[in-house]
Amino acid sequence: MSGGLYSMEGKDFDKTLDLTKVKPYGDTMNDGKTQLSFTLPVPAGEEAVEAAKQLMRKMGFDNPQVVFFKELTPGFTFLNCYGTCLHTVDYTCIHVPKVETEVMGMDETDEFIKENIGRKVIVIGASTGTDAHTVGIDAIMNMKGYAGHYGIERYEMIEAHNLGSQVSNEEFIAKAIELKADAMLVSQTVTQKDIHIQNLTELVEMMEAEGLRKNVILACGGPRITHELAKELGYDAGFGMNTYADNVASFIVHEMARRGIASK
Repeated sequence: MSGGLYSMEGKDFDKTLDLTKVKPYGDTMNDGKTQLSFTLPVPAGEEAVEAAKQLMRKMGFDNPQVVFFKELTPGFTFLNCYGTCLHTVDYTCIHVPKVETEVMGMDETDEFIKENIGRKVIVIGASTGTDAHTVGIDAIMNMKGYAGHYGIERYEMIEAHNLGSQVSNEEFIAKAIELKADAMLVSQTVTQKDIHIQNLTELVEMMEAEGLRKNVILACGGPRITHELAKELGYDAGFGMNTYADNVASFIVHEMARRGIASK
């Protein structure tokens, strides 16, 4: 990466690319072409279209276009829009806090546990609060896993307990105490009005009040979870999009080894 060039699989992608001034790419480099969609609380019609265009201009888009709109329910309009982004970002200055752990496969993780911990690792997971979605926690916990990545129920050296959805923080903590859990995994899919932050914060506060927090590895995940947010809320790690059981299991066992956690 030098001189404004970007190499992809050994080929120069585009000689006009400047990583200090990155903008969306549509048809040609630096064209700024962007597609976005949103809902406005106004009736469907030309006024809604014009309102969307004016909003896009205020958001920094040139030549805004509405290519599709539809009434969702009386007084609400969904719009699909295109525009040219006028702004850029300096990609070279970006630093994103992330989980810095060597990711191992299932067999490697099992061997790591045998060599460094010497017993089965106990992990419990749940979708907490009123969240009824299990797709996230199942992708990590369920034996069949997701997208070719086996869930931690299949690991020989992990004892996994998937508590499902709508589990209260009180129930979750009680189960962790009963099973002497090494790690607790929280999945949060429902995020309206930041309810996920409320649930996640409450769990940490309850564990700290009971003197349990320091004894358990606590991680959370979901579509709006980042490692940075998780750390701010008092968790050891946060896992967002495109992470699998491999990522979570590797973090847990490496963290246990780092802390010297073995016999209970």
